[in-house]
Order: sequence, then C-alpha cells, then structure tokens
Amino acid sequence: MADRFGGRVALVTGAAQGIGLGIATRLAADGATVVLADRNPDALQATAVEMAEQFGPDRVHSRRLDVTESARVAETVDELAHELGPVDVLVNNAGIIRDGWVDNLTDHDWDAVLAVNLTGAFHCCRAVVPTMKERAYGRIVNIASRAWMGNPGQSNYSASKAGLVGLTRALALELVKFGITVNAVAPGMIDTPMAQSLKPEVLKRLVAAQPGGRMGTIAEVASVVTYLASEEASFVTGQVVNVCGGKSLGMRGVA
Repeated sequence: MADRFGGRVALVTGAAQGIGLGIATRLAADGATVVLADRNPDALQATAVEMAEQFGPDRVHSRRLDVTESARVAETVDELAHELGPVDVLVNNAGIIRDGWVDNLTDHDWDAVLAVNLTGAFHCCRAVVPTMKERAYGRIVNIASRAWMGNPGQSNYSASKAGLVGLTRALALELVKFGITVNAVAPGMIDTPMAQSLKPEVLKRLVAAQPGGRMGTIAEVASVVTYLASEEASFVTGQVVNVCGGKSLGMRGVA
C-alpha cells in the first residue's frame, strides 16, 4: 500500500531498533515521509542510512532526540514543520525498563521510567497538537504494553504504561473534534532483540505461557499501528488494541 499515507509526515520515537524500527519501516513502505527519532546516535545513524537506501533519502530523515527534554522536543517538531511539513502522524514508541520488586526499586528507577515512557510521550503529544489542530487532521498512536494491566516486578513500567493509556483516553476526548485521533497499541510477548536477550529458560517459559504457543512478530505490531495511523481509522479513537495473541484474556503473568 505504497500510497496509503500520500506523503504524510510521520514521527516515530525510539525508532532505531526493535518495534520502533518495524513501525517506521512499515510507514515508509506505505508512503509516509518518516522521521526516525532516538537518543542513541550510533544506532540511529545506521538505521537511517539503511532505510534511506531502501526508500530514498527524501523519504527517510532522522533526529537525535531525548523525549524527556521538553524544550528539545518542541524545537524538533518546529524544525520538522519548516523542513518537511507539519507532523501528521506521531508514534510514541520510546521506552525503557528498570525492573525490580518494589522494595528494591530506587527513586531513579521509578523516575527514569516514568520520565521516558509517560512524560516523554506527553512532551511529544503537546508539541504536535497545535499544527494538527490548525489542519484539522492528526493521528497519534501511543505504544503501551500488556503490562499496563499489571506485571509483578514491573511496578514502575506498569504504572508508566497504565498512565499512557489514561493519557490516550483523555487526549482522544480532547482532540476528536479537531479531526485528531489518539489510540494505543499494547504489545504482549513480541520477538524483539530484547526478548531474545533473555535467558533461554526464561524465554521458553514465557513462550509456553502464550495461548498460541508463540511470540508475536514486530510486523504484526506494525500492521496495527499503521492502520490506526491511517485515514481508514478516522472513527477509531481512545482505544487500546492488545497485540498479545490472546494473553490478555488469560492469566496475568509476566509478559
């Protein structure tokens, strides 16, 4: 669907690898001009070069961005508006984990996760909304996690993702009259480099707990995101789509 986005500008945070890269690649394949944003400059540059070779240098751009830096987020969005055009699609994918049982979590573990996963998404939403309102069009997709329903050993991460769901629902109600939709995608156990870095016995146990006996793929997550980011989803807002192979219907274990 090379013309699905008709040259619209899409900003994807945390896009240097994993799910973010998969989403950015799918958006570019469907016709978007994609801006990859990440705070890892080396991974970002390598990814941008590879994607530019595939889709052309005019279609793929990159920005080093730490979403916790409010002023820099606003500056970046303003720069993009002048260079490429206003952001039509925002995918808030940047996220980190600092797992631990609650009595072992430090203030830094808590603050760092909330700052990136929740406050960072807020910074990006606030920055893109004014021009979306002006044009009466916009798509915001927040990448949550099945952990928003609660995971042991992830109180900070679960709280950040539950907060992201709340942010999604509140903004959906605020912005729907301006032609802007806001939705969340909550992946479950997805085959990413992070998942593959787990100890083999841990990974085996997690996969066995899946109703279908397998992990999801990055492409399966990206397909849901691109639908919500498209014009086809104009009457879908404030929703949380669990991409988890049915795990959210069963026991709430570690995901």
